[in-house]
Amino acid sequence: MRLSGTARLLLVALVTVSTLAACSGSGKTSGGEGGAGGDTAKLTVWSWDGTVKLAVPGFEAANPGIKVEVVNAGSSSEEYKALDNAIQAKSGVPDLAMFEYFAIPYFAIPGKLADIGPMGASAFQSDYVPSAWNNVKFGDRVHALPSDYGPAALFWNSKTFAKAGLTTAPTTWEEYYQAAKKIRTLGKDYYIAQDNGDLFFLLSLIWQAGGRPFRVDGTTVHINFSDEGTARAVAFWQKMLDEGLLNTKINPWTDDWNRALNDGTLASQNMGGWLTSTLPERAPKAAGDFRVALMPQWATGQKVGAENGGSSFGIPAASKNQKAAYKFLEYFTHGAGLQPRVDAGAFVPNVAVLKSPAFQSAKNPYFGGQQTGQVLAEASTTAAVGWQYPPFFEWARSVYSDIATPYFTTGKGSLTEILKTWKGRCVTYGNEQGFRVD
Repeated sequence: MRLSGTARLLLVALVTVSTLAACSGSGKTSGGEGGAGGDTAKLTVWSWDGTVKLAVPGFEAANPGIKVEVVNAGSSSEEYKALDNAIQAKSGVPDLAMFEYFAIPYFAIPGKLADIGPMGASAFQSDYVPSAWNNVKFGDRVHALPSDYGPAALFWNSKTFAKAGLTTAPTTWEEYYQAAKKIRTLGKDYYIAQDNGDLFFLLSLIWQAGGRPFRVDGTTVHINFSDEGTARAVAFWQKMLDEGLLNTKINPWTDDWNRALNDGTLASQNMGGWLTSTLPERAPKAAGDFRVALMPQWATGQKVGAENGGSSFGIPAASKNQKAAYKFLEYFTHGAGLQPRVDAGAFVPNVAVLKSPAFQSAKNPYFGGQQTGQVLAEASTTAAVGWQYPPFFEWARSVYSDIATPYFTTGKGSLTEILKTWKGRCVTYGNEQGFRVD
């Protein structure tokens, strides 16, 4: 699921402190203590994903010498701060920790995460959708295994669309634009979507358009918001804002958002696939109305996607139980421990799961009986690769909100100006933290 929010300045403090059942237990092991092959150990796992603990009973039964304690160390930002503190103090470092994909570079680049490739992870590349694997691999090193995934998708209210004379989901962004204009004619409260500075949506739009604004080479970071793909995506979304086709007053994850989803005045959401489990809780009155579709495309006939969220697990280099930690990591992300998590609702980027008949054929009653798994599987496998995040992105996304809020409040400025200011802040901050940023 998508990923807990970020408190302002957390990374400032952080940096300042400085298929399914196949392959379980396979692969080479190396590094750390825990007996020959890591057969005995007491593992501590930091995770805000509640499905991970479901894999523990099966793992401990298969590995009686290894005990696993799963600890919720707080939200993602709180966990990162606590982990960095523990690494600096050389005390209390967990054996496994959960990371949003964008947080991996911060820990991997300075060597705070073990290279799990030699332990067996390198053999798993083809078992995950390409974009998810791209998130955990840097050069020839693998620093984590994907545990959940958020392929960007369009969740659209078929009832509201029908009121506007639209019977199908828009397949291109031009169709989306035309649909937005028709939906606005339904009444002053009707909008195709809302936006008041959703960075992750904007980045997924840029991602899908072929923009690659961040390029990371070791400790050197290049930031460029003027490439063709980025410019196309930003110009399109600016047009949507300029023409008043988006509700800029409603904040997501609020009561107002829930009400607008329930009554259909917000006609769609461009979010990660994890919304399939969240939307029924947020908009129970709209049961049967929503459907899931691929992101609209930039050209007819294309099928290119992007990400909007996702997480992984890595082994801190300071762990004293790396062999045993890898056994459990492989078990719940790739082996026999994966199925209990999938059954509990985890959306994983494992190709075997996404292609399985059970996943593909299941009818989702909330979405009118649609086989949503088919759509989300396709969205996962078509997500474009080559995207990178800067190693200080946790700080950067908090600062983006500060920069964007005045524009969405007053309407003065533009997305281009926001990105220009954001880049300037990132360059200054990154260089202050010892990176080379331009």
